[in-house]
Amino acid sequence: MEGILFISRFVTRTLVLSSLWLMWIPLEVVCSTGNASASSNYSSSSSSSSLKPNVINIGALFTLNSVIGRAAKPALEAAIDDVNSDPNILNGVELRLLLHDTNCSGFIGTMEALQLMESDIVVAIGPQSSGIAHVISHVVNELRVPLLSFGATDATLSSLQYPYFLRTTHSDYFQMYAVADLVDLYGWKEVIAIYVDDDYGRSGISVLGDALAKKRAKISYKAAFSPGDPKNWLPSYLDSMEAVDPDMMNILQGVVALRHYTPDTNLKKRFMSRWKNLKYKGNAGPAGFNSYALYAYDSVWLAAHALDVFLKEGGNLSFSNDPNLHEAKGSLLHLESLRLFNGGEQLLQTLLRMNFTGLSGQIQFNPDKNLVHPAYDVLNVGGTGIRRIGYWSNYSHLSIVPPESLYTKPPNTSTGSQHLYSAIWPGETTAIPRGWVFPNNGQPLRIAVPNRVGYKEFVSKDNSPQGARGYCIDVFEAAINLLQYAVPHTYILFGDGKRNPKYDDIVYQVAQNKYDAAVGDITIVTNRTRIVDFTQPYMESGLLVVVPVKEAKSNPWAFLKPFTKEMWFVTGGFFLFVGAVVWILEHRINHEFRGPPRQQLITIFWFSFSTMFFSHRENTVSTLGRLVLIIWLFVVLIINSSYTASLTSILTVQQLTSGIQGIDSLISSTEPIGIQDGSFAFKYLVDEVNIAASRIVSLKNPEAYLRALELGPKRGGVAAIVDELPYIELFLSKTNCLYRTVGQEFTKSGWGFAFQRDSPLAVDLSTAILQLSENGDLQKIHDKWLTHSDCSVQINQVDENQLSLSSFWGLFLICGIACILALAMFFYRVFSQYRRFSPEDEEGEVEEIEPSRSSRRSIRSSTSFKQIIDFVDRKEVEIKEMLKRKNSNESKQQTRRSSDGQASSPA
Repeated sequence: MEGILFISRFVTRTLVLSSLWLMWIPLEVVCSTGNASASSNYSSSSSSSSLKPNVINIGALFTLNSVIGRAAKPALEAAIDDVNSDPNILNGVELRLLLHDTNCSGFIGTMEALQLMESDIVVAIGPQSSGIAHVISHVVNELRVPLLSFGATDATLSSLQYPYFLRTTHSDYFQMYAVADLVDLYGWKEVIAIYVDDDYGRSGISVLGDALAKKRAKISYKAAFSPGDPKNWLPSYLDSMEAVDPDMMNILQGVVALRHYTPDTNLKKRFMSRWKNLKYKGNAGPAGFNSYALYAYDSVWLAAHALDVFLKEGGNLSFSNDPNLHEAKGSLLHLESLRLFNGGEQLLQTLLRMNFTGLSGQIQFNPDKNLVHPAYDVLNVGGTGIRRIGYWSNYSHLSIVPPESLYTKPPNTSTGSQHLYSAIWPGETTAIPRGWVFPNNGQPLRIAVPNRVGYKEFVSKDNSPQGARGYCIDVFEAAINLLQYAVPHTYILFGDGKRNPKYDDIVYQVAQNKYDAAVGDITIVTNRTRIVDFTQPYMESGLLVVVPVKEAKSNPWAFLKPFTKEMWFVTGGFFLFVGAVVWILEHRINHEFRGPPRQQLITIFWFSFSTMFFSHRENTVSTLGRLVLIIWLFVVLIINSSYTASLTSILTVQQLTSGIQGIDSLISSTEPIGIQDGSFAFKYLVDEVNIAASRIVSLKNPEAYLRALELGPKRGGVAAIVDELPYIELFLSKTNCLYRTVGQEFTKSGWGFAFQRDSPLAVDLSTAILQLSENGDLQKIHDKWLTHSDCSVQINQVDENQLSLSSFWGLFLICGIACILALAMFFYRVFSQYRRFSPEDEEGEVEEIEPSRSSRRSIRSSTSFKQIIDFVDRKEVEIKEMLKRKNSNESKQQTRRSSDGQASSPA
């Protein structure tokens, strides 16, 4: 299938659906009968032996006097001559072409195919028509002759039903997916498909429907016409050099179409330069070239390459009688003359393995027997010719660069990578057509508007010609004004004005086509989305619980509320721990940390807690003690500041309380609950939350809310009201914030405009609503209608504001590590001194008996724990004096030993 035509048209309906005219006219059936005849007087040179033949017959079967046939015939004959003149292929075996004309008829094509098979051909080329190809494929299947078609593009021919059919052009399967990508690129959701009403046309439309479904689009209408319709000429010129009547070109202005893409290789350019001088063209004319000439030429070379490999591998070119046809002997059709090609299966597998570069590009088959790298030119008709606005390939889909330059890169089929140059559409405009508009003389959209009793700021009746006003109406009008087309509409009030209408009923009437759309404060909920399409939400919503509240009484223990219990315990523990660490570090060198045990214990407690107010009077002397104290004072500063801020908030901010804490409290209680009349909240509370219907009280307006809350459940009122967030905000503002919400929103939803199923307006208005949100107009409309004083919607939850350990564990960790490191360094120093220290009265005796190492081990083993504590408890100055005295004595003894040694030596 070669021609795909897009024509933007305006279509009118009551509620118009966006559509694109898609005309599918198969070029392969573009054929008109003429007087041309095919040459078929070649004699077969094949024998029943497996010896190397001198001549190999291949057949060609197509309509000679057609746009494709006039280009394919000279190309085939040129290819035969080129093969026979090439000494590197077939090794001297002549390739002979037998031409038969199908005359654009399935019946004649079948007869010609049978006559062609009588010549014992090994490969058949053609036909150009998918309809004829379906019939002939049964013949070649029976006789095991591979059929190479350069024009039959029906996707169903690639099925397992036709094993001997090979396509040397691209399947319509890929062309339909290219069409779907174009539809998606231009934002269309529905198309009207015009196609030829035969098996081939219906097959293509089926593939197109599947491709569009993957893009969330669809065919809204299928327009079929007869295969013999004279308008079939239209796509035949998209791929031809023949001049077109200017009057016809005027009709085609703005058409976007697809054409098979063939790379501009040097091989192709040389062939095209030969084209006008080819001796085989006859009446084809100097401009009779189209891309099917390239595919026909490559088909001959594909057969030649496969036969060359087939013969080199010892292939058998013999024929034998078909036992199924032998039984028909005696028939006037002489079917017994048709013989089986014994090497057909082997030659078929050889054809599937071929890989070479032809005039049309790479000739190689994938596992589905389709050529690799299918690609198309995207064309736009304008003026007196056509221009290419891009390419489509199965590798990266739509692009503005040739497909072969993309094959070396990773495939990218994302939406953002799909690009084409601008097309000039009918009317010489570059604006992408919608495909439909509302007629000036048609019926306007019937839009249902709820006739509310309360909260009229959102939507209400108006005496102006428009008939309705409010926040929702202004949002809808602003969104409509952003559309690229006019949408005439009229508002129809729904409800008697005495009580709020049921919104489920409004949505149902839209689904039943009584109204085209519904505009108002309509919540998007699940049961409604099943029957209508909603736009993008323009207002966030969700159910909340409103309750009466009272001010909380003062608490004498409020000073404990800033911290949690865990925080208080850990903070107090660290005060004592840091005090003990500082005492240990300062005890040996600071007289303020010495004294009787009772006094030292008091010092630890006093120093610990006085750091809370930075009023400690003891000075730290040691370096380690000062380091620990600096880190601890920083921690205390942070804790004090946080405590002060939290306590200030608790004591100064008004604290409100209520017996109901949220929806869970309502569920567990038995008190009545108020809801807005007509709201979906009734069904939600009964069906989803399992609250008894007898507990629910419907209220008309905010005044009814106020009376019910003031009365309370004991005097015929309600304990709480459940309603949507926008209404709650307005209600709290009007009541000067006398009431509060408790808990969180227990549903999440939004308000949207409802349209009938598959209405394109729902999609377009969703985009318009997003634009209103982005440019700030949506907020301006909100401020115009719903400006209100700010209320603290939630009741203050003191427990949620308490400072916990999780907020300060990092500070405590740093302080604890500093204390541990300081203690480790302190005790290391103390035990180093202790190892050097020993009582003077034991020193001499030990040194006389044992070596120094044994002496230290003996002293250490005999040392008691009390001696270690006494050593640690001594002042640093005393320890240093003792070590100094010990070092002096050791020096004197060393000197005395030296003198005694010199005196005892001989003179």
